[in-house]
Order: sequence, then structure tokens, then C-alpha cells
Amino acid sequence: MNVPEQALGAIEGVVGRRWIRRAPAELETYATDGLPTRHSRPCAVVLPGSRQELVSVVRILAHYGIPFVARGAGTGLSGGAVGDRDSVVIGLTRLNRILLIDPRNRRAVVEPGVVNVRLSEAARPYGLYYAPDPSSQTACTIGGNVAENAGGPHCLKYGVTSSHVLELEIILPDGSLVNLGSPGGEPWGPDLVGLFVGSEGMFGIATRIAVRLLPLPKAVRTLLADFPSLKTAGEAVSAIIASGIVPAALEMMDQNCVRVVEESIYAAGYPVDAAAVLIVELDGNSQEAVAAEAAEVERLLKDSGAGTVRMAADERERERLWQGRKKAFGALGRISPDLVVQDAVVPRTALPEVLEKISSIAAAYGLKVSNVFHAGDGNLHPNLNFDRREPDQLSRVERCSAEIMELCIKAGGSITGEHGVGTDKLRYMPLIFDGDTLAAMRAVRRVFDPQERANRGKVVPVHACREWSGVTA
Repeated sequence: MNVPEQALGAIEGVVGRRWIRRAPAELETYATDGLPTRHSRPCAVVLPGSRQELVSVVRILAHYGIPFVARGAGTGLSGGAVGDRDSVVIGLTRLNRILLIDPRNRRAVVEPGVVNVRLSEAARPYGLYYAPDPSSQTACTIGGNVAENAGGPHCLKYGVTSSHVLELEIILPDGSLVNLGSPGGEPWGPDLVGLFVGSEGMFGIATRIAVRLLPLPKAVRTLLADFPSLKTAGEAVSAIIASGIVPAALEMMDQNCVRVVEESIYAAGYPVDAAAVLIVELDGNSQEAVAAEAAEVERLLKDSGAGTVRMAADERERERLWQGRKKAFGALGRISPDLVVQDAVVPRTALPEVLEKISSIAAAYGLKVSNVFHAGDGNLHPNLNFDRREPDQLSRVERCSAEIMELCIKAGGSITGEHGVGTDKLRYMPLIFDGDTLAAMRAVRRVFDPQERANRGKVVPVHACREWSGVTA
């Protein structure tokens, strides 16, 4: 279908000419998200500046039956925030107000375009913070985090986004406004908040988001350990978890990644001759208890074969260690024109074997792979550097990625841990879900969006769905 000029004119009447993008050069900005292998320009981009403008835009699109894609900062890594020529992208970055910080009840209410780290900055004067911390937290938005059920290093202990969302106001694709959840997160009836979080824009758009805030920990210890092999680093991860200690974060970087970081402006003092490094962070409200846990973790690291174990002496050194980890993707991005960041989950015990096989798969395709990931829960992020201008490189990256996904599934894992399915993982869904299960997912989607206009063509591979309760594939 083509988007009618009458519809675009009505939208322009709501937001003003300044806030609608139609020129090819303007649309190119929105043709990709953080996944460079998916490129598609929408018909138009609209940037509402208020909740009421957003509601009006969605209702106009519903009236004309026009598909739409909600988009935050565009930092997603699965192609989920990209539209096509028959759709309109709704950019939410102007809806960026923190509406409420409620320190007594430890909650905040925000619009979807609020940048993740801004919320913690606003809560800090009250001794509070927002726990989910994706590596892109200085750019990504809370609305995007809700859509993807985003995680981050500290979600090992504190949980992903779904653990922190209390209440949502959402606009359904037909223009209806509904409220899900409750102010305190009480479980009244079906868990519709849990259903919406992670739905990747298929069910509608969150217009207001109430989240749980946590007290800042009074004690923090951050350790850096280097290892002579991925195997010994993986064994250290298993040993720490088996001990019963739950670190706030447990991150691993391989040698390729360490060297790239240390050659960048984000250098953190990582040992470049190590096969792998682990960053282990412990926190709590008792200095004595956290110090005791840190001593035990240091012993476990050394017993597992760590060469050296270094503890951050102060907050400045801690921030430097985390800078290297958080900016690793940026450092990797500077060494080639294109970078694909994959996302999969495997059992922790399978980490050493899977990492070795990933290296072999990449080598077979003539590609360089660097690994930086959440080791504590086995959430892998293999990074493939390439140049799409070179003949066959994009094809090799896609085939290599497919083999890596199949490897992780065979190891007892999953195709995504936090980046979502989007379009990137669509073809792998039938590898882990049968046709009946996929049809059930589609049926749930149609409860919220009977016409399947919201972020169509994402998450659920329609061709793989069997007929289910009146839903036809």
C-alpha cells in the first residue's frame, strides 16, 4: 500500500511541518537501527512532541489503516525499529520528560523518550537509581528498553527491565488508551505488564511508564581478573555462581576485544596479553559483608587459574574499569566500517566450548570475532567486524551469524538474551518454537492489534505459524 497524502497532511497538521520527515536524505537517518545489515527507508517519520500529539497521530494512522513502527533512540541491535516504504516511523525522542520522582515510594514515572541514564541521574539526589543498565544507557530510551525488555551488566543480580516496570499507560494500534499494572506493581489479574514488556512494539506504544527505583548500594567492590584461556575464565564464572554468591555483575571480554579497547580512547588498563578478563562487581549495604564476599571471590578466581586479580581502589578506578566494558562496542566499531553485534544465551557450563567453536566458525568465513558479554547468565555477544563494500562480506557475515545461532541452540541455549528478535532473528524462531506455539504468539498479538499494523513483519514469522484457534497463517 502507499501512504495517502491526505493522511500525511493530517499528521502534519498535528505536529507541524518541522516535525515530519519525508525527504530521502532525512529518511536515511531512520533506515537502520544498530543493526547495519537491515536497511529500509520508511515512507515518513513523525516526531510528536507531546502525549496528545502521539495519540492523535496513532488515531490518524488507524483511521487510514497505515502500518507504523515506534522508535526510540535507534540503538537496538535487531532491526526492530526500522520501517518500510508503506509504513510511518513514530520517533519518540521528544517525549522525554521525567514526570515524577517519588522517593518515599521508590518509583518514577517517565515518558518513553527519557534516556536511560538520565533517570538514574535524576534519582541520585534521593539516594536512588534505576537498575537496568544497557551498554547504550547514555543514548537508549526507557521506552525502547521496555519494548526489548533490555538488560545490562547489573541485571545478573537485579533483573531485566520487566523486573522494574510497575505500571504502563499504552496506546493501542486502534488509538485506544489503556492502563496496565498498578502503582505498586501489585499482581491484579493477568500480568499484562509482563506481556507488554518485551513485545517489541507489536502491541502498541507506552506513553507513560512507572518504574521501580532502588536504593544506591552503600558498599561496592569491583575486581578485574585476567586468565590464560577462555576455559579457565569460564570455570571461574561457574565457581563463583556455584559458591552461592550472586555478583551485581559478572562480565567477560576476550583478548581480541581487550586489545581493541586498549587501543582506543576508552582504554581501561586491561592486560592485553590475557586470553580473557573478567569484571566482577559485588555490592550491598554492609561494608563488612561485601568485603568478605570480595575476598571469597578473589580466592575463587585465583583457584580457577587467574593470573592476577586487581580490585578497584576507588570510584574513579571503578568507573575506568567499567568504561572499557561499556564502551567496548564503540571501540570495536572504529576498526571497520560495519559491526554486527550478535546476542544469544547458552548454559554457563557450555561457555568455554561454545566460545572456541564461535572462533572457529568466524575463522572459516574469514571474519574476525570479538566477544564481550554477560558471563554470569551466559548471555553471549559475538561481534563481527566487516565492510559491506567488499564483495561477499555481508553474505559471509549472515552465514556466519546463522551458524553461531544454530550452535547456541544446540548447546541448550536461546537465540536472544536482551536484544530482541526484530527482523534479525526472525528466521531462527522456528528452530526453537513449533508452529502451534508461533501461532499462539500471533493470536496474542491480534488481541492487541487485530490488523497487525504495529511493527509488522517482526518477531513472529507468519509463514511458520500453523492454524490456531481461528488464526490463519
